[in-house]
Amino acid sequence: MTPDQERRRERFEALIGAMAPLLDLVLAIGGRISGRKSEPSGPESYPIRRHQGGEDQGRSGGGDSGDSA
Repeated sequence: MTPDQERRRERFEALIGAMAPLLDLVLAIGGRISGRKSEPSGPESYPIRRHQGGEDQGRSGGGDSGDSA
């Protein structure tokens, strides 16, 4: 490597070393946030289930098609 390339490499390594604690903090915060998001918090967070007939059951739980004739 040329002396210019070595200086550039040393600068990048120093920058990465200086940023490492901040990046670790960002990863730790992201891990805590994703851990909270992965747990269902209420009935609206569960996926819609299908009846045996194959129709979607909405959040109201009725499962009716809306026809009232």
